[in-house]
Amino acid sequence: MILKTQFSDKQLSHILDQSLIYQCACPAQVAKHLIGLRDLFAYQQDCLNQTDTDVAVHQRIASDAQRAHAALEECLHAVLVLEQWDMQTLQMPVSLQKPMRSI
Repeated sequence: MILKTQFSDKQLSHILDQSLIYQCACPAQVAKHLIGLRDLFAYQQDCLNQTDTDVAVHQRIASDAQRAHAALEECLHAVLVLEQWDMQTLQMPVSLQKPMRSI
């Protein structure tokens, strides 16, 4: 089973980094969950390759993680387009760049 990706890990990290600087955290929340789903999928693949027990359980989890990942990648793409991010560089638009206030 292969996990198809629309965004690389580096691109997801870039989106997360921007949320640490600016107050626009919604795309970063989706990116964070995509990374988590990738970890879950990889873990299940490792379990399938290392054990012969509970194959159906690991296959089910991996399959559902794969579907959820595809849906969230489409969600992230749609959000970035709606917010008018630069889809080539994945730079946040200036209109959303409100620096975080220091406490």
